[in-house]
Amino acid sequence: MAIRLANSCNNCQNLSGTSACNVHGVKVSQSYTCDSFEMKEDLRDERDCLTCTRYETENCTNPQKASEGMLCLHWAPKNAA
Repeated sequence: MAIRLANSCNNCQNLSGTSACNVHGVKVSQSYTCDSFEMKEDLRDERDCLTCTRYETENCTNPQKASEGMLCLHWAPKNAA
């Protein structure tokens, strides 16, 4: 079985920072896709401790292990729009 990137809104250049579709003007999630899908030119996974709002706070679930490049199930974006 091949592994592929999904044509989901998360990988579409029409997705705004507020999880809204710039083409259709509606809020979307990662399970959405459409015929207006345009693949982002540069896909990056910028989710790690340094971009987590819980990093170095009492809300961090793994304060002894948290560091650059680490990702856990409790990650929350610092710059949520």
